[in-house]
Amino acid sequence: MLKRWRTRIFLFLAVLGPGFITANVDNDPNGILTYSQAGAHFGYALLWTMIPITLALIIVQEMCARMGVVTGKGLSDLIREEFGLRMTFIVMVLLVIVNFGNVIGEFAGIAGSMQLFHLSKYISVPICGVLVWLLAVRGDYKSVEKIFLTASAFYIAYIITGVLAGPSWRTAIVATVELPPRTLWGQHDYLYMVVSVIGTTIAPWMQFYLQSSIVEKGVSVRKYAATRLDVIVGSIFTDVVAWFIIVACAATLWAHGLGNIAMPADAAEAMKPLAGSYAFLLFAFGLFNASFFAASVLPLSTSYTVCEGLGFESGVDKSFRQAPFFYWLYTLLIAGGAAVVLIPDFPLVQFSIFSQALNGILLPIVIVFMLRLINRKDLMGTHVNSHWFNVAAWLTAIIVTVLSGMLVIQQVGTMWKH
Repeated sequence: MLKRWRTRIFLFLAVLGPGFITANVDNDPNGILTYSQAGAHFGYALLWTMIPITLALIIVQEMCARMGVVTGKGLSDLIREEFGLRMTFIVMVLLVIVNFGNVIGEFAGIAGSMQLFHLSKYISVPICGVLVWLLAVRGDYKSVEKIFLTASAFYIAYIITGVLAGPSWRTAIVATVELPPRTLWGQHDYLYMVVSVIGTTIAPWMQFYLQSSIVEKGVSVRKYAATRLDVIVGSIFTDVVAWFIIVACAATLWAHGLGNIAMPADAAEAMKPLAGSYAFLLFAFGLFNASFFAASVLPLSTSYTVCEGLGFESGVDKSFRQAPFFYWLYTLLIAGGAAVVLIPDFPLVQFSIFSQALNGILLPIVIVFMLRLINRKDLMGTHVNSHWFNVAAWLTAIIVTVLSGMLVIQQVGTMWKH
């Protein structure tokens, strides 16, 4: 019995990576800002969203992981084969635009977190940009994955921050399992925040990156059970972190009537006199870790996706000479994202809103592609969705699509006001 469990643990650790990494990168500066605003504006009243968020994330990520293991191909590769090069090209162009906006947001997070430690963005952003570039260009898949897994573990800083904030644990737990009072549902700002919190959960790049990294790692069907566990553990861990971010801001900013947050760094700055220096340091460090981590993964994800979709060589195990398009695209995304953040008075908030709106437009298209692909028996064999999994998956797709549409409308309206 002990030997069997030891074997299972070793097998899980062997495939741990893609699912855990992908889910955690979702807690990037945009996600941290949204969760911080949720806690600062509405206290514990949005904690209930963590349960449907986790279920939706597990369902979508599991389908991607299964397709990667069974077919041995990336999602963009499968889209090209099934829907043609023209449709693939349109999706790739949209994805590059969306992800470039996200990369700018990650470098803005690096700049903001380092400014909390009195380091100018003109120093922090170029240095981090070079480090991010060297990570993929000089590393191989195993070393890059180990670094990403280490970065994922540092999200525990937010859990500790939540504990140090001294929240009302009973109130937080009750708010997680119960819907809020009806009076809140009549408030436009509350509905907007509900849509924002759930809408930031699943991003198009996540599906492409997860499937590509599983393919590059060479996970076989025999090891799929461990890969599925990797996806589930990653999804649960990332949303536990999100739960603690909301709790930390509810216990400090909301409790003291300080709900005005425009950037993620604002939450750390406002928290310092309320929860102490340790909470401030941990929140600020968590923001830097999340920003640097996402600034590494997002350009990598984009390069993988575009190269697979258009038929170019890709992979961090290949040299610059073997995969020039892959590395040049990666380089341009990093250099361009860092350069934009260094422009004086660049409207980062408005640009972030615009990129998230595009994100909401692309996501439903990607989910529909996934559902059509995973239900093809000639492609997936016996690993197609079961009847009840299909019901859950289509319901998730419809809900995410509706929420994404609402988020797009809200964000366009916000951008129009600015």
